[in-house]
Amino acid sequence: MSLVETLYPNDRVIIREVGLRDGIQMAEVYPDTEQKKRWIRAEYDAGVRHFEIGSFLPVSRFPQFADVREIIDFTHSLPGAVAVALVLNERGIEEALKANVDELTVVMSATEEHNQANARRSRKDSIKAIRHAVVLRDQLNPNAIINAGISMAFGCSIAGHVDPDEVIRIAQACLDAGVDTVGVADTVGYGGPTEVSAVCERMTRLLSGRPYVVHLHNTRGTGLANAAAALKAGATIFDASLGGLGGCPFAPGATGNVVIEDMVYLAEKMGFATGIDIEQLVQARKLIKESMPDEPLYGDIAKSSLPKNFVYCS
Repeated sequence: MSLVETLYPNDRVIIREVGLRDGIQMAEVYPDTEQKKRWIRAEYDAGVRHFEIGSFLPVSRFPQFADVREIIDFTHSLPGAVAVALVLNERGIEEALKANVDELTVVMSATEEHNQANARRSRKDSIKAIRHAVVLRDQLNPNAIINAGISMAFGCSIAGHVDPDEVIRIAQACLDAGVDTVGVADTVGYGGPTEVSAVCERMTRLLSGRPYVVHLHNTRGTGLANAAAALKAGATIFDASLGGLGGCPFAPGATGNVVIEDMVYLAEKMGFATGIDIEQLVQARKLIKESMPDEPLYGDIAKSSLPKNFVYCS
């Protein structure tokens, strides 16, 4: 069994909580360490097993991630829980591996323009960094998996249109560099179901049954429709956040990630088991209101509750 199959069993759709990274990366008020632990524990008790717990970025600029190592250790104290961290450069890669993270998401952009603006390097150099991450992984933490996250995969805030052929070309280059899997992200919410379906169908063929990550934002209200298209196209790992927390520095004023409570409901209604209790997720929203009282929360299930005829998939 491969490393990816160990962390991402193929008997259900995996929905990952990314609020602890994506949801707080732009927040002025954010949970302290103990509040983060309570957040993780509450979702773990609801059945969530995969948590993006932060980024390895300079603490001077991102103090909300100063406790990332302690959060990794806490996540590992929960049987079966998986700690995912995002990295942008070689320093972050090495620090994350030494911190014993389970999965590194090494980010690059689908367009040259955005890669230069975000990472200050060419896409070719980003592929070299990804290759370096694989080498370091083999030396420092052989049990970690490397996920190459392709941002702006469905449209770019600088270049505009993104050719699906280019996304697949980059995904193949990442696989050739030795990554365990690849993710595609609608970073600024430009995508619609047609674009998402087209890319995910090709990703499903490219990965030949290996799971890959789909990261969607609800910037223009198409998040769940895009998730449904991705599910139909064979995607099995989705990022989402409690209450739809998050935003994007490249889309000022935009709403955040797909709401995890609504994403679980969608998957279950489409016949995909998740193993997650929706009502317990909704209860966990209280922790966000406590630690981030001024942060807007989204989600329809939290407003309307589950219908009386709702049945979880087995």
